[in-house]
Amino acid sequence: MSNFVLNAISREDQGKGASRRLRREGLVPAVVYGGTADEAPVAISLVNKDLIKQLDDQTFFSSILTVALDGKETQVIIKDLQRHPAKPAILHADFQRIAADQKIKINVPISFINFEKSAASKNAAKFAVEANVVEILCLPKDLPEVVTVDLSNVAPTQILHLSDISLPEGVEIATLRRGEDYDQGIGYVYSPRGAKAS
Repeated sequence: MSNFVLNAISREDQGKGASRRLRREGLVPAVVYGGTADEAPVAISLVNKDLIKQLDDQTFFSSILTVALDGKETQVIIKDLQRHPAKPAILHADFQRIAADQKIKINVPISFINFEKSAASKNAAKFAVEANVVEILCLPKDLPEVVTVDLSNVAPTQILHLSDISLPEGVEIATLRRGEDYDQGIGYVYSPRGAKAS
């Protein structure tokens, strides 16, 4: 289910002093929470360089992750990540446990495709992206790595909205559950000044 495995170390010490000590040792303090009511949050640490390497893959943020701790594997998603403002280091990470029968809310990338096939592009128009990610709601088994917007039929000056995103079965956009008034723009077609139609 998961391409990403995080080898975790349990930690007893908590607080700012303990977190500073961990970071000096090249470790990242983190917490795993959520799941059933009887599952308590678990404080863990991860090797900073290993986590940084995993973060190089953008699908990390929209994937089911496996936390391996004391011989047990737990399926999670990443909920929060604090980066150091100047160094290639992670200061803290929060992970949420998932269950196969419980829907998760998670941000996934938006891929805009086929603009070059549109009549607008042949008339020297350009497409400006306003949103790179969208928050979706789905069961873990239905989680897509990316959602797409097909631009092959866009018109000059057209604005694309959340409702224009193609969604796999079982996936919905969290914001749109609140109604049509929340169907915000995610990109638009425009003509650069001085551009001439071909």
